Order: sequence, then C-alpha cells, then structure tokens
Amino acid sequence: MGRNDKKQYSYISRQAIRYNLMKIAGWDNTPIISSGSGTKKVVQFAPEATIMDYPEIDLFGYLKTTAKTEEAKGGSNKRAAVVRLSNAIALEPFNGDLDYMTNMGLSVRDKDTQNSIAQSEIHKSFYTYTITIDLDKVGIDGDIEIENIEKANRVKQFLDQVEFLYRDIKGRRENMSPVFAIGGIYERKNPYFENRLKFSYKNNLAIECLGEILEDDDVKKNTSIGCLSDILANENDIKTKLPNVGTINKFFINLKAEVDNYYE
Repeated sequence: MGRNDKKQYSYISRQAIRYNLMKIAGWDNTPIISSGSGTKKVVQFAPEATIMDYPEIDLFGYLKTTAKTEEAKGGSNKRAAVVRLSNAIALEPFNGDLDYMTNMGLSVRDKDTQNSIAQSEIHKSFYTYTITIDLDKVGIDGDIEIENIEKANRVKQFLDQVEFLYRDIKGRRENMSPVFAIGGIYERKNPYFENRLKFSYKNNLAIECLGEILEDDDVKKNTSIGCLSDILANENDIKTKLPNVGTINKFFINLKAEVDNYYE
C-alpha cells in the first residue's frame, strides 16, 4: 500500500490473520454448506451451526442465507463479529527486494525437465495491528447464551493464539508473536491505540503519543504494556517513561486475569 510519503508498505490482511488464529486454535471446524454452481457458487456456515458449539462463529460472526422454497420463506440470519481485527501494516517501507528462485532441486532429477525461474517479493519488517473484543457480546446470540466460565475460556484461548501467533507461508513458518503490546479492558469500547504505533526513526518506537493517550484516567488505570527485551532501540525509554511495563508474557497473564474478573 502507498502512503503520502511516496513510500510503499506491505500489509497482512485481517482475513489472513483471522485464518491463522482460527487454524492455530483448532476452531476452523464449523460446518459449512455450498449452494449454486460455477461463478455463482456460495459457501457459508451451515444453518444448524450455533455459537454454543463453535467458537469461530461466536467470535467472528456469520451470515447464513436460505433459499425460498414451498415450505419456507427463505431469508438471511447474521451475527456481527465480536472480535474485530485491523490489517497488520508494516512500520518500515518496502524497498522492492526480490527472492530469486529456481526448481533445480527437482529438475536435476529429470534430464528432460527445464530449469524454471521465478521471483517473489520479500519484506522483513515490524508490523502493527489492533484487536478489539466486545466482552459484553461474547457467547450471546439471540436465545442462546453460554456459561460465563466458557465465555472467559474462549477469550483466554484466543489471547493465547495472539501471544504465540505464527503464519505458514510458502513453505516457511513466520513468527508473528508480538514484541510490543499495549491494551487492557476499558469502560469505553474504543480502540485507543489503533494507528498510534509508529517508529520515530530506525527501531525507535514513538512513545510521546502513547503517553498523551494514557493521560485519560480510564485508559491509564486499565492499561498494561508488554515489551520484549533487546528488540526496540529505545527500550529503556519505553520502560521508564511509560507506566506498567512488563514482559510480553506478563502482559497476557494480566489481561487473562482481567478477563476472568470481568466474567466473575
């Protein structure tokens, strides 16, 4: 994607992040159905699938449509996502680096096979993205409501996947575990820190903006911060000038404890 600084930044779509989170959690087993044919074929979640049994549609919602028949009117049934993801945007510009590849490993086994050449764009960068969860709506869908302990377990299991997120891409496994995390449980349902993380220069995280956001009493009281050591250049400033800074693991432990307290 291009920005007004005339530079390009790679990004990871929210759909891709959602796919990997569900895959890692083992929640990508919600029954589906398909209807139509060719270019008009539609794949959607099965009408009988409910949030009681399938966390995927509890957290990320669904749209179920039924065709009109002689016995039924047809129509649609939908549930808005409880978990909202933003795209993951690179903090460092893409410089057009290319990976030059061939299929020599296989072609040398067959003398009649020509060596094919391909190129792939590559970019190594820090990425920033935001996740928001509406805890009031987890586990509730019309007349269905799951137990509070199960609501808490689903949210905590989801947070576990975020803490140890990875992606399998073209034969390699990419570690997307966070090196910096900021957030908490708030009265206002506002993604305070979305589009607020950036580098001031090199690997220095800009913290003045974060400090101003933390001047609000609700935000300051309920926010915790996790920072992985020896990654960001201004790590000392982060730990001395921002409040409640601990390790990444401690950040998620605190967050999951707050989830338990909320549902209790």
